[in-house]
Amino acid sequence: MEIRGTELIRLPRAEVWRSVTDADLVASCMPGVESMRTIEPNRRFEVVGGVKLGAAAVRAKTRLEWVELEEPGRARMSIRGSGPGVNVDGMADLVLREVEEGTALDWKADVTVRGTVAMLAGRLMKPVMGKMSQEFFGRIRQKIEPDG
Repeated sequence: MEIRGTELIRLPRAEVWRSVTDADLVASCMPGVESMRTIEPNRRFEVVGGVKLGAAAVRAKTRLEWVELEEPGRARMSIRGSGPGVNVDGMADLVLREVEEGTALDWKADVTVRGTVAMLAGRLMKPVMGKMSQEFFGRIRQKIEPDG
């Protein structure tokens, strides 16, 4: 499943970079996150959280790892997680571009979900992930933009 988008953040690219690569800030903006721990500073993290897919509630432990960091323009993250009835594997890409209004953040997540949850609630995943992405970037903007 692939989801993608572009977000406009009214800050210079270097400030947006610092924010979107700050694990604590990012975890605090992610819908459904219950906890986050650092495994290796600025590189590997473990997140525990959940999401509701229709009548099914899914909880998983997910390992996130920055596999490429090209400051201040590009980043790539590996995503691997599992929980009862679900396994998740994927990659997320961020590209930050300077624009007149601030920074355009192009993002893409390509995630494969397997297990009972995927079979039972597969059709709900993409719309729910899209909604969660909108909520996530809205929270990021609220925390970092000057009048957010």
